[in-house]
Amino acid sequence: MLRSGADPDPAAYALALASCARGRDPAAAAQLHAHAAKRGVASHRRVRGRLVHAYAACGMASHARRVFDRMPSRDSVSWNTVLSWCVANGEYDEAIVVFREMLASRECEPDRVTLVSVISAIAHLGALAQGLWAHAYVFRKGIEVEEKLSSALINMYSKCGFIEGAVYVFDKIAAKRSLDTYNAMLAGFTANGCSEKALELFSKMESTGLVPNKITFNSILNACSHGGLVEEGIRYFGRMSTVYGIKPDIAHYGCMVDLYCRAGFFGKAEEMIQTMPVEPDAAMLKALLGACRIHKKLELGKKAGHRLIESAPNDHAGYVLLSNIYALDGNWGGVHKVRKLMSDRGMHKIPGSSSVELDGVVHEFISGDKTHSRKRDVYKMLSEMCQQLKNSGYRPDTSQVLLDIDDKDVRESSLALHTARSLQSPSDLISTAPGTPIRVVNNLRICGDCHNAIKFLSKIYGRCIIVRDANRFHHFREGSCSCRNYW
Repeated sequence: MLRSGADPDPAAYALALASCARGRDPAAAAQLHAHAAKRGVASHRRVRGRLVHAYAACGMASHARRVFDRMPSRDSVSWNTVLSWCVANGEYDEAIVVFREMLASRECEPDRVTLVSVISAIAHLGALAQGLWAHAYVFRKGIEVEEKLSSALINMYSKCGFIEGAVYVFDKIAAKRSLDTYNAMLAGFTANGCSEKALELFSKMESTGLVPNKITFNSILNACSHGGLVEEGIRYFGRMSTVYGIKPDIAHYGCMVDLYCRAGFFGKAEEMIQTMPVEPDAAMLKALLGACRIHKKLELGKKAGHRLIESAPNDHAGYVLLSNIYALDGNWGGVHKVRKLMSDRGMHKIPGSSSVELDGVVHEFISGDKTHSRKRDVYKMLSEMCQQLKNSGYRPDTSQVLLDIDDKDVRESSLALHTARSLQSPSDLISTAPGTPIRVVNNLRICGDCHNAIKFLSKIYGRCIIVRDANRFHHFREGSCSCRNYW
């Protein structure tokens, strides 16, 4: 076009920039930006919107934000581009900030695409109050809850541990249910420990004539694994290929290995790993390693641990898990070697953190951080809480203390301190009204002793405590938990 002497209009620049975004070509995007500026059309609404999208798609976040911030008037496409980029890159807090800026600017009304991004960000944060507000906004503005938005709402409520909200949305769209919405609801039941309900829903889905896909079976097999439903898991795994012609992938094999490991069938798990047509991935080896730790299969655990750090040398979790196996065996020399190898390779253990939503604001609590006044108050409560736990009948499982400590009292106190810190329960208990459910999001899996301690806390304080770790929920009520098959 340029060689022919034609003068490109904004539509031509928009189409060319869209091509840059699809091809992830940052150099071409920058050249087109400069050319559009030279021709005086870079400020055109359509060109600006495509520039934001192209820069974001090419990973040039600062460039995208600079163009976005200089638009005198921005449409929903521009706002949605920035929002979707934030969510895609894990900037969930920033996505909420951008959404609030959009509302405050009054430049345009949020649409379905906007709400899908915002609700997805809220889901990752586990911020139920914000999710309820977003759902109310959808209802208030009369925005159609179609397939993508309904799936986002179901996913959000599920990831906030409010499965009742997910069921409410699912029931409301009875006439418009699709495979995606069924998959979202199945994943929600599975993550919240409702294995039987997941299997019931799967049967209902089959009766409607919908054909399950790989995602469906991944949820179903996970439900069987976490619910301890071994025979059901074996049957569904077989039906994948015999009934629906679906070839299992690494995720499905991983679910089966996890299923066998949780049930203590290590022979079946090893047979599955040896006969499956793909090499085991890190997730599968972690499942095997975790089971070896719980069932005290230490020699098998060491083999699996070394295989894990060989296959995933840049994953810190493998080194920590293997170190724990050596610690359980009392082999502190082995612990030192693994820790040194981890250090030599530049790996560092991620500090534990938990977050809770109070009055619509998400507060994060990082282990070892005592700088905030509220956090200092939390640490003051730890000794009192630990004493209450002991008085109620809780006894620390000192086998969870994977440190070379001989003194029993020191081991117990270090374990109790870890339990209270990792769950942030003291902060929640002093910051919320009596009877209010406590929802905590952890970045790491809670250990078995934390799991037992929090059951006692729910009974002592008469609270429903909902903890999310690794996208799975533990619902504690009056000293019991929904997790039937937990480690």
